[in-house]
Formats: sequence, C-alpha cells, structure tokens
Amino acid sequence: MTGGNKVMLDIPVNETVTLADLTHDPYPIYKQMRAQTPVVRVAQTNRIFVTTAEHTKWIKENPEIFSSDDPMTPMKPAFQAHTLMRKDGAEHRAERMAMQPSFSPKVIRSDWAELYEKIAKEYVSLLPRGETVDLFSELCGPVAARILAHMLGLEDATDEEMQRWSQRLIDGAGNFGRDPKLFEASDAANAEMNALFEKIIPRHQSEPNNSAFSVMLRAKNPIPLSQMYANIKIAIGGGINEPRDALATIVYGLLTNPDQLEEVKRQEAWMDAFEEGIRWVAPIQVSGRRTTQEIQIGDVVVPKAETVMTIQASANRDEAIFDDGESFNVFREKHPHQSFGSGPHHCAGAQIARRTLGHIMLPLLFDRFPNMQLPNPEDVVWSGFGFRGPLNLPIYLD
Repeated sequence: MTGGNKVMLDIPVNETVTLADLTHDPYPIYKQMRAQTPVVRVAQTNRIFVTTAEHTKWIKENPEIFSSDDPMTPMKPAFQAHTLMRKDGAEHRAERMAMQPSFSPKVIRSDWAELYEKIAKEYVSLLPRGETVDLFSELCGPVAARILAHMLGLEDATDEEMQRWSQRLIDGAGNFGRDPKLFEASDAANAEMNALFEKIIPRHQSEPNNSAFSVMLRAKNPIPLSQMYANIKIAIGGGINEPRDALATIVYGLLTNPDQLEEVKRQEAWMDAFEEGIRWVAPIQVSGRRTTQEIQIGDVVVPKAETVMTIQASANRDEAIFDDGESFNVFREKHPHQSFGSGPHHCAGAQIARRTLGHIMLPLLFDRFPNMQLPNPEDVVWSGFGFRGPLNLPIYLD
C-alpha cells in the first residue's frame, strides 16, 4: 500500500476531536477525515485513525505488518486475559478453532437452527399488540442473550446476567479513556462469569454436547482452561451486543424508510436489509492493530510500534465504494462491507448473525406486527465509538 514516488507526509494530528464527539456522532467526523486526512493521529486517543475502505481492508489482511497484539488496548484489563482477539498466527488460530466446531454450518443445521426459530417465536410472542414497547430492551437484547447462552453452554445464566456481563465487558474493552469505574464493573462481571463457568464444568464433562464450552472441554488437545474462559467471554462480549444492535438498527432503518420496507416485504429481501443495516451502522465500529515495522499508508509513513485504528464505520460509508453511503438504502448497488472484518479475524459468528436476524427474526417480527410504527424517530438515542447502536427503540406494535 505504498505511494510510489509520492512525497511522504508526516502523520497529521487532530487536536480537536474528542472521545465524547466520537461517541455522540462520529460519522460527520469520519467523512471529513476521509476527504482531508484519511490517516490521522487523534490526540485524545493517541491512536492513528485509518478511515478509507481500501486501507482498512489492507491492514486487516496483512497481520504480519499490522499485528492484533496491541498492548495499548483496554481489552486485556476488561477481560482479565490476553484474548484471541489480540493474538496472531498459530496462537490465534488454535484458540479460534477450539470452539469453531460449535459454529460450523453442519452444527448450525443440526443443533441450532430449530432452536433459533423456537426462541425467536417465543420472545416475539411475548410482545403486546397495541402498545408502545422499547424493542431494544424487550426483544433485541433478551433474544440475543438467550440464543447465545445455548450456543455457549451457559443455559444456567439468565438473560439479564448475559446482557449485563456483555455490556460491562464491552464498556471495559472500549474504555480508551481508562475510567477506573468501568474496569471495576468489568472485574465484577468477570468474577460472576468465572463462578458460573466453574459450576457448570462437571455438567458439560458428563453430558457432552455441541455447545462451545463442551466442545472445548472435551477436545483431544484442549487449550488451557483460562483461555477457554477468555474465549467464552469474547463470545459473550460480541455475541449479544452485535446482533442486538444490528436488529435495532435494521428495524429503525426500515421504519424510517417506509417505501423501502414495503419493497423489502414484497421481495422478501430480508437478507438485503440485514446487510445494509450493519453496513450503515457497524455494530463494531473500530479495531486496533500494532505496526510491526515502519510502513507507508497512503501518503503517510507510520513508524513501527504505533497503534492504528481501522475505522470500519468509516470504511462502510466510503464514497469511493458506496454512493450516498450516509443513507440507509436496502436496494443500493451491492458492494462488500467490512462490518464482519476481513483476514484472520473475520467474525466467527457472521453466518449465525445472518441466519438469526436475516432469515428468522426480521420476517417473523414484521409478519406478527405488519403495521408497527416508530412514532418519534428523534427519541431514539444513538451512542458509541468502539461499539455503536441505538440505546432505545420505542415502537408502537400493531
């Protein structure tokens, strides 16, 4: 990704953008960065932001130059572990593959597909007709929590526990400001999860099944127990927030674009709606990498041992690829987005998310409530820098 004979520039520094700005609404900021400073150090984060689709994809697909092992990340204190998300090569592959059998297409078909549909129908059936309900808290979060609990082998955990643990891990992993209160909260969540894991190990050993925990425990060459715990926590952190936020975002996008919604229903284009929703607002907005050598990105030379942030939230709206990428448009010309990442760290749960949301939940929800409405879109609060989505979704169910 070199610039040939171009004159190389020093890394520009943005002294004005704050974490609060990025948490409130990062998209105008990213649009300006793409146009003026596509590679820029944001002073408050002390990280180099990379905002174009070309560069973010290239970075993720070259782990020998851009390592996931970033000691600057708040993920390690949040998860109390050096997780597979921050590892490269054989070490990353071994831990990723340890629970991959649980997410294989074969096991999804044999063990999970029917369960997904059963849980989705159960949770949607609990929603009242003729009332305004916060779909975010009453459906999006709980259904994601219950599906994940079964897949991981944590059926003993309640929906509330799963959601609380997930949010505290995510808050800690995104704690770039190093707020000690957020790490205290993630520490408490870790203690609760560790206690549950210890309690259910005998059950999984005596009653083998295809849940991730059981698969890891009975592997021929198991990874260390501490890393099993870390793997499960990574899945809790991302496996609830991501589908929860994606579902809320897609419903918001469809209800604020009624012409598109009607066409989606007519064509049964639910998978297109899913892909557009997670492109428009990527649940995981940014990812960190550490340079292993001096490297040129665009017109800028980045020194060795610098932390670069690939901003997939920006890449997904890059004008070079997406026409009017700031808008939600299910029927736009199709181009690959980066919400599931690329390279070795491509999201292991991508096909699960597509099945649970695109194939099951969206058609089910709009079939049961064909005339549901979002009376006041301005009441929806959006938030998040590292991870983003609506915090509420007051829907009139009709």
